[in-house]
Amino acid sequence: MTAATAELIRKDYRLTPAQVPPTVVEDLDAAEKAALVAHIKRLLVEQDATLVAHYYTAAELQELAEATGGYVSDSLDMARFGTECTSSTLVVAGVRFMGETAKILNPEKRVLMPDLQADCSLDLGCPVDEFTAFCDQHPERSVVVYANTSAAVKARADWVATSGIALELVRHLAAQGEKLIWAPDRHLGAYVQRETGADMLLWNGACVVHEAFKADGLEKLRAAHPEAMVLVHPESPLDVIAQADLVGSTTALVKAVRELPATTFIVATDNGLFHKMQQLAPDKILLEAPIAGKGATCVSCAHCPWMAMNGLRNLAQVLESGANEIMIDEAVRERAVRPIRRLLDFARQRQQVVLGNNDA
Repeated sequence: MTAATAELIRKDYRLTPAQVPPTVVEDLDAAEKAALVAHIKRLLVEQDATLVAHYYTAAELQELAEATGGYVSDSLDMARFGTECTSSTLVVAGVRFMGETAKILNPEKRVLMPDLQADCSLDLGCPVDEFTAFCDQHPERSVVVYANTSAAVKARADWVATSGIALELVRHLAAQGEKLIWAPDRHLGAYVQRETGADMLLWNGACVVHEAFKADGLEKLRAAHPEAMVLVHPESPLDVIAQADLVGSTTALVKAVRELPATTFIVATDNGLFHKMQQLAPDKILLEAPIAGKGATCVSCAHCPWMAMNGLRNLAQVLESGANEIMIDEAVRERAVRPIRRLLDFARQRQQVVLGNNDA
């Protein structure tokens, strides 16, 4: 590792508890759920629409996507799938930046979302005007933004990164002598800087889910389950990452549960991912990494409140009405697609699968 350090910008762009909406739970009885599922299936056919859902959404949405020829994955892979399917409409169950990424890569398609207010603490914590001004103050630095950002922020970037390829991409850029701005997640940025030694300025944002995991609580849970492997998403604090047996994106964590020989896993990421993990490895025991411990506030309680805004009811409503369409100014879209394409080209050159954001 080089002597370079990561410098954190002074202003704190992490959301306060008051800025985070309460987590809602869609309460459906069996009859209403069955009726909604049947209705949505008919509407998807009528609207020539395909449902793509993020790993962190409700199990019902993930199951419905897979049952109707759609897709369940992480954000960039969801958008990539949209470029391959023949449907004229994509319905994105996730958070807003995911719908925007789908539209960026699929401008000819209609992209709908169950709730356009479903946002992301990383996206909200990186307002484009302030971010652009910050980048303009450091014109000598290349700008790398995480996929969990708005179309407008991507349009200001030189590169888009996913957690699955962040280390290799930053190592490559550092080897070219480039100094970087990294945004918006400070924890992922600190992890990447520590592993690569790159010269990086870090935007001071964070995911309300992953920042909530507590190292002291994790240490106690590990002591109670010494046989368990610890899987940690790199948006988590460094003292949580330090206790991990494996650090990786959502896709990497799912693969670990399916393929590693351990029978018990402590998992530090959004608990929405547990549905896919349990689906692929039903014999494995999954334990949530603790959000309790020193300094705990339980802002998110290990589940993204904006992901929870997606449900069967508003999915049916958006298909019925055609509302909640993602619209992006074409000039912004043209600029935003370039750093995404650069990422995909970089990955292909190294024969890696990176269409796994890790994100959100």
